[in-house]
Amino acid sequence: MDKLDIKKIKTFLLDDIWRVTDDEVSKKRGMLYGAIKIVTLSIKEYTERRVVNKASALTYNTLLAIIPILAILFAIARGFGFANLLEEQFRSGLSSQAQAAETILTFIDSYLSHAKSGVFIGVGLILLFYTVLLLTYNMERTFNSIWQVKKQRSLYRKITDYFSMLLLLPLLTLLSSGVSIFMSTFLKNIQEFALLAPIVKFLVRLTPFILTWGMFTALYIFMPNTKVKFRYAVFPGLLAGSAFQAFQYLYIGSQIWVSRYNAIYGSFAAIPMFLLWTQISWSICLYGAQLCYVAQNLRNFSFSKETENISRRYHDFLCILIMSLICKRFQTDLPPYTAESLSDEHKIPIRLTTTILYELQDMRMVFETPVDNDDEEMAYLPSVDINHMNVAMLLSRLDREGSEAFKIDRERYSASWEALNKARQDYYESTGKILLKDL
Repeated sequence: MDKLDIKKIKTFLLDDIWRVTDDEVSKKRGMLYGAIKIVTLSIKEYTERRVVNKASALTYNTLLAIIPILAILFAIARGFGFANLLEEQFRSGLSSQAQAAETILTFIDSYLSHAKSGVFIGVGLILLFYTVLLLTYNMERTFNSIWQVKKQRSLYRKITDYFSMLLLLPLLTLLSSGVSIFMSTFLKNIQEFALLAPIVKFLVRLTPFILTWGMFTALYIFMPNTKVKFRYAVFPGLLAGSAFQAFQYLYIGSQIWVSRYNAIYGSFAAIPMFLLWTQISWSICLYGAQLCYVAQNLRNFSFSKETENISRRYHDFLCILIMSLICKRFQTDLPPYTAESLSDEHKIPIRLTTTILYELQDMRMVFETPVDNDDEEMAYLPSVDINHMNVAMLLSRLDREGSEAFKIDRERYSASWEALNKARQDYYESTGKILLKDL
């Protein structure tokens, strides 16, 4: 392969592939191009948006909340009578660090006793829940940042959703422990059945993977404050879950190695290893979230370079076009356009469509309205009487949008300012009689 071929491939991957639309290629080729785009974009967004730094912040929050989380886990387990089972599972998980496991269990007992006997009634319990809720809140902020969601959950939804997670997490942990023990016991009882034993053994080994896949998939669907479609969360959940389980085995093996051969850390070797495990686990989790976002919003990245470098003339043309389409839609009493319907019907890149709609809202030319009482999907209606909404009004508001509070002396440069205003005024007068609905 010569340099010319390599250059063509590079140009195609960096530029041309992002300008290919679905109707220009076959279905199989379109799926291949989509897979290439998703992998390329997820890595690019993961590095450029510094998601690893977000994983570091969550690692710090996890370190603060790990004892309260385990305390809640054990408190609920004691309420259901599964405390001994959970304690055995916890000790077996830290079998290579028995001293660290005993220390953590001592911390948990101490934390629960302080929560029960706070100086003020309920202070210990409030502090316990606050630490855990703080971690959950920061998780939501991180996922919203990846999904570029500006609006967070309401206070009511935060309370209900977060406490639901707190109640479900211990129950799911207990369920997974119970399933593992049941399958292991069942395997011992059917050893004499040569056909069933390998199948059940395979299911026992697969159970942790299934539970982890389900956990990551559910996390990607429910944590961001936006509508995440199941089909876009499944593959990232499988990938992140598999990577997490593989890293688990590596982590347990490294713990054994450290406890045997590291004479410097000794029994404290679990501390740096735990920090490393938490950091890498969050990095895996957040990459899956980034992959999920890119997969669901792949259309937003079409013509990305052209969108970022759009000319002022073409930008104004699209503003007039979109505003005209919205006015015509309103005039004919048809259902209002959404960003997606505008993009699909008129072949305008979805990211550019969304950007212009936001600008038109800021200029008070359009306003949002929910589609069928669904707060997730928004349609757009004119904010001004369409019989008075002309091209000159739109261009004038486009020109005035933004700040003009600079210290340049307009009187000193009045000739330049007046020349601009005169040119604009002539422009407005020539378009003042053209209504947007008539275009």
